[in-house]
Amino acid sequence: MDKKLASERDSEQKALAARWSIAAEAIEALAGARSLDAVTHVLRAFARRAVGADGIAIVLREDDHCHYIAEDAMEPLWAGQRFPIGNCVSGWAMEHERTAVIADIFDDPRVPVDAYRTTFVRSMLMVPIGRVEPIAAIGAYWSEIGKPSDNEIALLEALARSAAMALEHVRLSGRAER
Repeated sequence: MDKKLASERDSEQKALAARWSIAAEAIEALAGARSLDAVTHVLRAFARRAVGADGIAIVLREDDHCHYIAEDAMEPLWAGQRFPIGNCVSGWAMEHERTAVIADIFDDPRVPVDAYRTTFVRSMLMVPIGRVEPIAAIGAYWSEIGKPSDNEIALLEALARSAAMALEHVRLSGRAER
């Protein structure tokens, strides 16, 4: 029994190390991103694998709306759609400048349940991109009810911080080129 438990712990540690390795690769790629499209491409390529989610979405803040600009998910979600900022979890995360951790989408008042009812999403994590006045958010979605682990939260928050720095670099580079 002790050998089996030790083997399971070893496997969990290796899986966690692999996820952090994926996140590190994404952070390196974000450091070289020079456009919103490049930042979006990196997040789509790495975020879902890094956190072990069934789907991710990248959401831009456009005045008083949330624009779901990209996703990588087991089923289509909301890519291309816009929602009032007060009617979506990404809007809540941006307005409150903090991560939303939702173990059960049907048991959280921040979730517009009707928008999720026909999707696979049962739990989620939504992280604002940008600490002060977030301009975007990244969401991770799971098909089962359950609180995302502390490591999953830390991984997505690390990616969001790196994306915020990349987007700030894009903004400053645009000013310098004028």
